Amino acid sequence: MEIRDTAEEWPVRSGQTPFRGAKTSVRSDEVVMPDGSVARRDFQVHPGSVAVLALDADRRVVVLRQYRHPVRHKLWELPAGLLDVPGENPLHAAQRELYEEAHVKAEDWRVLVDVFASPGGSDEAIRVFLARDLAEAEGERFEVAEEEADMELARVPLADLVRGVLAGELGNVALVSGVLALQAVLAGDGVESLRPALAPWPARPYEV
Repeated sequence: MEIRDTAEEWPVRSGQTPFRGAKTSVRSDEVVMPDGSVARRDFQVHPGSVAVLALDADRRVVVLRQYRHPVRHKLWELPAGLLDVPGENPLHAAQRELYEEAHVKAEDWRVLVDVFASPGGSDEAIRVFLARDLAEAEGERFEVAEEEADMELARVPLADLVRGVLAGELGNVALVSGVLALQAVLAGDGVESLRPALAPWPARPYEV
């Protein structure tokens, strides 16, 4: 048996979008089950997002601390953002987010891990990049607003983040996925085994 996710789509008898927000919406579908019964499935329609695990020469990771109202927490996170433009190249979006949120650029980019954030209730797909060979970005810093105005920036040793994840002290899905994936890669086949930065992403097809 091959252990891998496969694309599949069950018939939808009817559907509607009862809510549309600025970036996401809610979809309500009547889905035909394999036995012929019909079940209602409500879920968030999401454009997708990217995150960047930026690793410096001292094995420290660039992280941000930001308030997240839905979970009523300040979370430590990787620089990240939405894929605002349909078909947007996720690498370009990730480079933009690293610049805007951390004022950092990187020379070496690879795909670290792809995840579905919460597939039982949302179609959000996240691509986490590994960025290395870091340097301060040129020019003025991006002007932040709203929750980002209160954002904290730090560089934390990868080992400390791994311990925090396993202790239940860090819970952002991109950070958890990225940190544990990188730890596994470094203990296994090494960074060179990772997919290239422009690897296909079936969950969010894009133009190169």
